[in-house]
Amino acid sequence: MKNALLLIALFVSSLSFAQSNTEDLDLIQSLYGMEKKAIVADFISLQGDQANAFWTLYDAYEMERKAYGKERVALLERYAYNYGTLDDATTDEIIKEMNKLGAKTDKLISKYYGKMKKPAGVKAAAQFVQIEAYLLSVIRASILEEIPFIGELD
Repeated sequence: MKNALLLIALFVSSLSFAQSNTEDLDLIQSLYGMEKKAIVADFISLQGDQANAFWTLYDAYEMERKAYGKERVALLERYAYNYGTLDDATTDEIIKEMNKLGAKTDKLISKYYGKMKKPAGVKAAAQFVQIEAYLLSVIRASILEEIPFIGELD
């Protein structure tokens, strides 16, 4: 499973750099969302009312998460566009925005953990947190592998 997730993350990260068009980004997010949902379904096994509650909340979570994904791509594009002329002020703004986005994403996962606990069960809600943390880590690592560090190309 980890190899499949890594391939998905690499695919998504490489396409996100190549595409800045909103329609293209929506398509990429949709394809990634379908693959991701299949991975989550393999990881979290639920039946009946628990499954219905979980997937309803998961779909709501994904809608909110996609908005953060668009913000992340915009921030990466800003970093790439300004890379050659990064001054202290721009670098500071980008890092602050990156930290805010990470905090918002963590808060979103926590919010949905709380919403999922009762109707889907604590185990499923905890598995949701685990798989989201794992996927985010893989995606972030693959993106960091693709972009130069500040000052690396000086």
